[in-house]
Amino acid sequence: MLEAAAAGDAPTPGSAPVPPDPAAAERQALIERWAQRHGIDAARRLAEAEDLADAVAAEITPGNTVDTYAKSWRVWTRFCTVSKLPEREASRGALVAFVAWMLREGQQNGTGYAPTSADTHLAGTVTGLRQRGVAVSGDDQAAARKALAGLEVKLLQAGERRGRGQAVGADIDGLRTLARACPDTLTGDRDKALTLTGFHYASRSQDPAGLLTGDVALHPRGLVVAVLTGKTKHSVRNAKISYTDDFEICPVRAWTAYRTRLVAEHGEQWADPSTPAFVGIDQWGHITGGMGPDSVTRAIKRISTRAGVPIAWTGHSLRIGLASVARRKGRDGIAIAKQGGWAPHSKVLAGYLEVVDQWEDNALLGVL
Repeated sequence: MLEAAAAGDAPTPGSAPVPPDPAAAERQALIERWAQRHGIDAARRLAEAEDLADAVAAEITPGNTVDTYAKSWRVWTRFCTVSKLPEREASRGALVAFVAWMLREGQQNGTGYAPTSADTHLAGTVTGLRQRGVAVSGDDQAAARKALAGLEVKLLQAGERRGRGQAVGADIDGLRTLARACPDTLTGDRDKALTLTGFHYASRSQDPAGLLTGDVALHPRGLVVAVLTGKTKHSVRNAKISYTDDFEICPVRAWTAYRTRLVAEHGEQWADPSTPAFVGIDQWGHITGGMGPDSVTRAIKRISTRAGVPIAWTGHSLRIGLASVARRKGRDGIAIAKQGGWAPHSKVLAGYLEVVDQWEDNALLGVL
Protein backbone atom coordinates (compact mmCIF):
# COMPACT_ATOMS: atom_id res chain seq x y z
CA MET A 1 0.00 0.00 0.00
CA LEU A 2 1.26 3.48 -0.81
CA GLU A 3 1.70 5.96 2.00
CA ALA A 4 -0.86 8.74 2.21
CA ALA A 5 0.15 11.87 0.34
CA ALA A 6 0.07 13.89 3.53
CA ALA A 7 0.16 11.82 6.69
CA GLY A 8 -0.78 13.48 9.96
CA ASP A 9 1.17 13.25 13.21
CA ALA A 10 0.46 10.21 15.29
CA PRO A 11 -1.68 10.95 18.35
CA THR A 12 0.10 11.11 21.65
CA PRO A 13 -0.84 8.54 24.30
CA GLY A 14 -3.95 9.56 26.17
CA SER A 15 -4.95 12.23 23.67
CA ALA A 16 -8.32 12.31 21.95
CA PRO A 17 -8.31 10.45 18.61
CA VAL A 18 -8.10 12.68 15.56
CA PRO A 19 -11.27 12.34 13.46
CA PRO A 20 -10.61 10.89 10.00
CA ASP A 21 -10.43 13.32 7.10
CA PRO A 22 -12.87 12.09 4.41
CA ALA A 23 -11.04 13.97 1.66
CA ALA A 24 -7.68 12.43 2.62
CA ALA A 25 -9.23 8.96 2.88
CA GLU A 26 -10.82 9.36 -0.54
CA ARG A 27 -7.51 10.48 -2.04
CA GLN A 28 -5.70 7.51 -0.49
CA ALA A 29 -8.30 5.09 -1.86
CA LEU A 30 -7.92 6.63 -5.31
CA ILE A 31 -4.13 6.22 -5.17
CA GLU A 32 -4.52 2.59 -4.20
CA ARG A 33 -6.82 1.97 -7.18
CA TRP A 34 -4.26 3.59 -9.47
CA ALA A 35 -1.56 1.35 -8.01
CA GLN A 36 -3.63 -1.75 -8.73
CA ARG A 37 -4.30 -0.65 -12.31
CA HIS A 38 -0.99 0.92 -13.33
CA GLY A 39 1.62 0.02 -10.74
CA ILE A 40 3.12 1.87 -7.79
CA ASP A 41 5.39 4.21 -9.79
CA ALA A 42 2.58 5.38 -12.08
CA ALA A 43 0.27 5.82 -9.09
CA ARG A 44 2.87 7.96 -7.34
CA ARG A 45 3.24 10.17 -10.42
CA LEU A 46 -0.54 10.50 -10.70
CA ALA A 47 -0.67 11.48 -7.02
CA GLU A 48 1.99 14.12 -7.62
CA ALA A 49 -0.08 15.46 -10.53
CA GLU A 50 -3.09 15.69 -8.19
CA ASP A 51 -0.99 17.65 -5.70
CA LEU A 52 0.09 19.99 -8.50
CA ALA A 53 -3.55 20.46 -9.55
CA ASP A 54 -4.45 21.37 -5.96
CA ALA A 55 -1.56 23.85 -5.81
CA VAL A 56 -2.61 25.47 -9.10
CA ALA A 57 -6.21 25.76 -7.89
CA ALA A 58 -5.00 27.46 -4.71
CA GLU A 59 -2.73 29.79 -6.69
CA ILE A 60 -5.45 31.01 -9.06
CA THR A 61 -8.19 31.44 -6.46
CA PRO A 62 -8.41 35.14 -5.47
CA GLY A 63 -7.79 35.95 -1.81
CA ASN A 64 -11.21 37.50 -1.31
CA THR A 65 -12.82 34.33 -2.68
CA VAL A 66 -10.89 32.26 -0.16
CA ASP A 67 -12.07 34.61 2.59
CA THR A 68 -15.68 34.25 1.42
CA TYR A 69 -15.41 30.45 1.47
CA ALA A 70 -14.02 30.57 5.01
CA LYS A 71 -16.80 32.87 6.20
CA SER A 72 -19.46 30.70 4.56
CA TRP A 73 -18.08 27.62 6.28
CA ARG A 74 -18.29 29.38 9.64
CA VAL A 75 -21.96 30.19 8.93
CA TRP A 76 -22.58 26.53 8.06
CA THR A 77 -20.91 25.29 11.25
CA ARG A 78 -23.03 27.68 13.33
CA PHE A 79 -26.13 26.34 11.65
CA CYS A 80 -25.08 22.74 12.27
CA THR A 81 -24.39 23.52 15.94
CA VAL A 82 -27.77 25.17 16.40
CA SER A 83 -29.62 22.48 14.45
CA LYS A 84 -27.56 19.58 15.90
CA LEU A 85 -26.82 18.30 12.41
CA PRO A 86 -23.48 16.78 11.31
CA GLU A 87 -21.23 19.22 9.49
CA ARG A 88 -20.15 16.75 6.84
CA GLU A 89 -23.53 15.77 5.48
CA ALA A 90 -25.32 17.65 2.72
CA SER A 91 -28.75 16.14 2.29
CA ARG A 92 -31.56 17.97 0.53
CA GLY A 93 -33.30 18.62 3.84
CA ALA A 94 -30.14 19.94 5.50
CA LEU A 95 -29.43 22.40 2.68
CA VAL A 96 -33.04 23.61 2.51
CA ALA A 97 -33.09 24.01 6.30
CA PHE A 98 -29.81 25.92 6.03
CA VAL A 99 -31.18 28.56 3.65
CA ALA A 100 -34.37 28.91 5.69
CA TRP A 101 -32.31 29.38 8.86
CA MET A 102 -30.08 31.98 7.17
CA LEU A 103 -33.07 34.06 6.12
CA ARG A 104 -34.74 33.70 9.51
CA GLU A 105 -31.90 34.20 12.01
CA GLY A 106 -28.56 33.33 10.45
CA GLN A 107 -26.58 36.46 11.30
CA GLN A 108 -24.53 36.69 14.48
CA ASN A 109 -26.97 39.25 15.91
CA GLY A 110 -29.91 36.90 15.35
CA THR A 111 -31.39 38.68 12.33
CA GLY A 112 -31.77 37.10 8.91
CA TYR A 113 -29.39 37.50 6.00
CA ALA A 114 -30.35 39.23 2.78
CA PRO A 115 -31.19 36.65 0.08
CA THR A 116 -28.10 37.60 -1.93
CA SER A 117 -25.87 36.95 1.09
CA ALA A 118 -27.64 33.66 1.78
CA ASP A 119 -27.05 32.63 -1.83
CA THR A 120 -23.34 33.46 -1.49
CA HIS A 121 -23.04 31.44 1.72
CA LEU A 122 -24.88 28.49 0.18
CA ALA A 123 -22.43 28.43 -2.73
CA GLY A 124 -19.46 28.82 -0.39
CA THR A 125 -20.74 26.04 1.86
CA VAL A 126 -21.16 23.64 -1.06
CA THR A 127 -17.59 24.39 -2.10
CA GLY A 128 -16.40 23.85 1.47
CA LEU A 129 -18.23 20.53 1.73
CA ARG A 130 -16.75 19.28 -1.53
CA GLN A 131 -13.27 20.38 -0.45
CA ARG A 132 -13.73 18.19 2.62
CA GLY A 133 -14.67 15.16 0.57
CA VAL A 134 -18.45 15.42 1.02
CA ALA A 135 -20.54 14.55 -2.03
CA VAL A 136 -23.15 17.25 -2.73
CA SER A 137 -25.86 16.23 -5.15
CA GLY A 138 -26.70 18.74 -7.87
CA ASP A 139 -30.39 17.99 -7.31
CA ASP A 140 -30.09 18.66 -3.57
CA GLN A 141 -28.28 21.94 -4.21
CA ALA A 142 -30.93 22.91 -6.78
CA ALA A 143 -33.65 22.20 -4.22
CA ALA A 144 -31.98 24.57 -1.76
CA ARG A 145 -31.72 27.30 -4.39
CA LYS A 146 -35.36 26.83 -5.37
CA ALA A 147 -36.34 27.14 -1.70
CA LEU A 148 -34.23 30.28 -1.37
CA ALA A 149 -35.85 31.87 -4.42
CA GLY A 150 -39.33 31.06 -3.14
CA LEU A 151 -38.60 32.41 0.34
CA GLU A 152 -37.21 35.60 -1.20
CA VAL A 153 -40.54 36.11 -2.99
CA LYS A 154 -42.34 35.65 0.33
CA LEU A 155 -40.15 38.35 1.88
CA LEU A 156 -40.90 40.75 -0.97
CA GLN A 157 -44.61 40.06 -0.72
CA ALA A 158 -44.38 40.89 2.97
CA GLY A 159 -42.77 44.23 2.09
CA GLU A 160 -39.38 43.23 3.46
CA ARG A 161 -36.40 44.25 1.34
CA ARG A 162 -33.08 43.26 2.85
CA GLY A 163 -29.60 44.30 1.92
CA ARG A 164 -28.19 47.58 0.76
CA GLY A 165 -29.38 47.13 -2.79
CA GLN A 166 -27.40 48.21 -5.81
CA ALA A 167 -25.02 51.09 -5.21
CA VAL A 168 -25.84 54.40 -6.85
CA GLY A 169 -23.92 54.84 -10.08
CA ALA A 170 -21.58 57.74 -10.72
CA ASP A 171 -22.61 60.20 -13.43
CA ILE A 172 -21.02 63.10 -15.29
CA ASP A 173 -22.68 65.82 -13.22
CA GLY A 174 -21.56 64.03 -10.07
CA LEU A 175 -17.99 63.82 -11.32
CA ARG A 176 -17.97 67.56 -11.98
CA THR A 177 -19.33 68.24 -8.50
CA LEU A 178 -16.69 65.99 -6.93
CA ALA A 179 -13.87 67.55 -8.95
CA ARG A 180 -14.89 71.07 -7.92
CA ALA A 181 -15.09 70.06 -4.25
CA CYS A 182 -11.54 68.66 -4.15
CA PRO A 183 -9.23 71.08 -2.27
CA ASP A 184 -6.02 72.41 -3.78
CA THR A 185 -3.86 69.96 -1.84
CA LEU A 186 -2.10 66.70 -2.58
CA THR A 187 -5.03 64.87 -1.01
CA GLY A 188 -7.45 66.80 -3.22
CA ASP A 189 -5.42 66.00 -6.33
CA ARG A 190 -5.25 62.33 -5.37
CA ASP A 191 -9.01 62.21 -4.74
CA LYS A 192 -9.71 63.78 -8.11
CA ALA A 193 -7.39 61.36 -9.94
CA LEU A 194 -8.78 58.38 -8.03
CA THR A 195 -12.40 59.08 -8.98
CA LEU A 196 -11.89 60.30 -12.54
CA THR A 197 -9.54 57.52 -13.66
CA GLY A 198 -11.57 54.92 -11.75
CA PHE A 199 -14.73 55.95 -13.55
CA HIS A 200 -13.08 55.56 -16.95
CA TYR A 201 -12.01 51.95 -16.42
CA ALA A 202 -14.97 50.93 -14.20
CA SER A 203 -12.82 50.27 -11.17
CA ARG A 204 -13.60 48.07 -8.22
CA SER A 205 -12.09 49.13 -4.92
CA GLN A 206 -9.30 46.57 -5.23
CA ASP A 207 -8.25 47.83 -8.66
CA PRO A 208 -6.75 51.23 -7.76
CA ALA A 209 -5.49 49.70 -4.50
CA GLY A 210 -3.53 47.15 -6.52
CA LEU A 211 -2.05 49.59 -9.03
CA LEU A 212 1.64 50.43 -9.01
CA THR A 213 3.07 53.56 -10.59
CA GLY A 214 4.47 51.46 -13.42
CA ASP A 215 1.01 50.08 -14.19
CA VAL A 216 -0.17 53.49 -15.42
CA ALA A 217 1.55 54.64 -18.60
CA LEU A 218 1.13 57.92 -20.47
CA HIS A 219 0.22 57.56 -24.13
CA PRO A 220 -0.16 60.25 -26.82
CA ARG A 221 -3.93 59.68 -26.64
CA GLY A 222 -4.23 59.33 -22.88
CA LEU A 223 -3.41 56.64 -20.32
CA VAL A 224 -2.97 52.88 -20.48
CA VAL A 225 -3.85 51.28 -17.14
CA ALA A 226 -2.72 47.69 -16.54
CA VAL A 227 -5.50 46.27 -14.34
CA LEU A 228 -4.03 43.12 -12.78
CA THR A 229 -6.39 42.56 -9.84
CA GLY A 230 -9.32 41.09 -11.77
CA LYS A 231 -10.72 37.59 -11.23
CA THR A 232 -11.16 36.63 -14.89
CA LYS A 233 -9.28 36.87 -18.18
CA HIS A 234 -11.65 39.68 -19.15
CA SER A 235 -11.08 41.80 -16.05
CA VAL A 236 -7.27 41.53 -16.25
CA ARG A 237 -6.65 44.00 -19.04
CA ASN A 238 -4.93 47.11 -20.36
CA ALA A 239 -7.64 49.74 -20.08
CA LYS A 240 -7.38 52.76 -22.38
CA ILE A 241 -8.35 56.15 -20.92
CA SER A 242 -8.54 59.03 -23.39
CA TYR A 243 -8.15 62.76 -22.87
CA THR A 244 -11.53 64.48 -22.60
CA ASP A 245 -12.57 67.84 -24.00
CA ASP A 246 -13.80 68.90 -20.58
CA PHE A 247 -10.59 69.88 -18.76
CA GLU A 248 -12.39 69.97 -15.41
CA ILE A 249 -13.04 66.23 -15.39
CA CYS A 250 -10.25 64.99 -17.68
CA PRO A 251 -8.81 61.84 -16.03
CA VAL A 252 -5.47 62.09 -17.83
CA ARG A 253 -4.82 65.65 -16.69
CA ALA A 254 -6.00 64.78 -13.16
CA TRP A 255 -3.60 61.82 -12.99
CA THR A 256 -0.67 63.89 -14.30
CA ALA A 257 -1.34 66.73 -11.83
CA TYR A 258 -1.56 64.32 -8.89
CA ARG A 259 1.63 62.44 -9.73
CA THR A 260 3.57 65.64 -10.45
CA ARG A 261 2.55 67.10 -7.10
CA LEU A 262 3.31 63.86 -5.23
CA VAL A 263 6.89 63.77 -6.54
CA ALA A 264 7.40 67.54 -6.06
CA GLU A 265 6.26 67.46 -2.42
CA HIS A 266 7.58 64.07 -1.28
CA GLY A 267 10.55 63.21 -3.46
CA GLU A 268 11.64 61.42 -6.60
CA GLN A 269 11.31 58.03 -4.95
CA TRP A 270 7.56 58.20 -5.64
CA ALA A 271 8.29 58.19 -9.38
CA ASP A 272 9.70 54.65 -9.04
CA PRO A 273 7.55 52.18 -11.02
CA SER A 274 7.35 49.84 -8.01
CA THR A 275 5.66 52.39 -5.71
CA PRO A 276 1.89 52.47 -5.16
CA ALA A 277 -0.02 54.47 -7.75
CA PHE A 278 -2.43 55.83 -5.12
CA VAL A 279 -1.02 56.64 -1.70
CA GLY A 280 -2.65 57.10 1.66
CA ILE A 281 -2.28 60.60 3.11
CA ASP A 282 -2.99 61.49 6.73
CA GLN A 283 -4.50 64.73 8.02
CA TRP A 284 -1.06 66.31 8.32
CA GLY A 285 -0.13 65.53 4.72
CA HIS A 286 2.17 62.60 5.52
CA ILE A 287 2.31 59.61 3.17
CA THR A 288 1.14 56.47 4.97
CA GLY A 289 1.83 53.95 2.21
CA GLY A 290 -0.35 52.50 -0.51
CA MET A 291 -4.14 52.58 -0.31
CA GLY A 292 -5.92 49.28 0.36
CA PRO A 293 -9.37 48.30 -0.97
CA ASP A 294 -11.10 49.39 2.24
CA SER A 295 -9.37 52.77 2.23
CA VAL A 296 -10.39 53.27 -1.42
CA THR A 297 -14.01 52.53 -0.51
CA ARG A 298 -13.89 54.95 2.42
CA ALA A 299 -12.24 57.59 0.23
CA ILE A 300 -14.94 57.37 -2.46
CA LYS A 301 -17.65 57.75 0.17
CA ARG A 302 -15.83 60.65 1.85
CA ILE A 303 -15.18 62.42 -1.46
CA SER A 304 -18.81 62.16 -2.53
CA THR A 305 -20.07 63.26 0.89
CA ARG A 306 -17.77 66.28 0.80
CA ALA A 307 -19.18 67.19 -2.60
CA GLY A 308 -22.75 66.90 -1.29
CA VAL A 309 -24.05 64.40 -3.83
CA PRO A 310 -27.63 63.35 -2.91
CA ILE A 311 -26.68 59.72 -2.20
CA ALA A 312 -23.12 58.92 -1.12
CA TRP A 313 -21.14 56.83 -3.58
CA THR A 314 -19.56 53.52 -2.66
CA GLY A 315 -16.53 51.70 -3.97
CA HIS A 316 -18.73 50.16 -6.69
CA SER A 317 -20.33 53.42 -7.87
CA LEU A 318 -17.62 54.15 -10.42
CA ARG A 319 -18.03 50.69 -11.96
CA ILE A 320 -21.79 50.94 -12.23
CA GLY A 321 -21.47 54.51 -13.47
CA LEU A 322 -19.34 53.71 -16.49
CA ALA A 323 -21.83 51.07 -17.65
CA SER A 324 -24.87 53.29 -17.09
CA VAL A 325 -23.45 56.48 -18.62
CA ALA A 326 -22.01 54.68 -21.64
CA ARG A 327 -25.32 52.92 -22.28
CA ARG A 328 -27.28 56.18 -22.08
CA LYS A 329 -24.89 57.58 -24.70
CA GLY A 330 -25.74 54.68 -26.99
CA ARG A 331 -22.59 52.62 -26.56
CA ASP A 332 -22.77 48.95 -27.46
CA GLY A 333 -22.78 46.40 -24.64
CA ILE A 334 -19.72 44.60 -26.03
CA ALA A 335 -17.67 47.82 -26.06
CA ILE A 336 -18.78 48.58 -22.50
CA ALA A 337 -17.83 45.08 -21.38
CA LYS A 338 -14.37 45.39 -22.91
CA GLN A 339 -13.65 48.75 -21.30
CA GLY A 340 -14.91 47.68 -17.88
CA GLY A 341 -13.50 44.17 -17.83
CA TRP A 342 -16.77 42.25 -17.93
CA ALA A 343 -17.28 39.06 -19.91
CA PRO A 344 -19.10 39.86 -23.19
CA HIS A 345 -22.34 38.32 -21.93
CA SER A 346 -21.95 39.06 -18.23
CA LYS A 347 -25.20 38.76 -16.27
CA VAL A 348 -23.98 41.44 -13.85
CA LEU A 349 -23.35 43.90 -16.67
CA ALA A 350 -26.68 42.97 -18.28
CA GLY A 351 -28.38 43.92 -15.01
CA TYR A 352 -26.74 47.36 -15.02
CA LEU A 353 -27.69 47.95 -18.64
CA GLU A 354 -31.24 46.75 -18.11
CA VAL A 355 -31.84 49.50 -15.55
CA VAL A 356 -30.98 52.07 -18.25
CA ASP A 357 -32.80 50.25 -21.04
CA GLN A 358 -36.05 50.10 -19.07
CA TRP A 359 -36.20 53.89 -19.37
CA GLU A 360 -34.48 54.52 -22.68
CA ASP A 361 -36.14 51.64 -24.56
CA ASN A 362 -39.50 51.73 -22.81
CA ALA A 363 -42.23 50.38 -25.11
CA LEU A 364 -44.41 53.46 -24.57
CA LEU A 365 -41.66 56.08 -24.69
CA GLY A 366 -42.96 58.89 -26.90
CA VAL A 367 -46.19 57.03 -27.67
CA LEU A 368 -48.45 58.88 -25.25
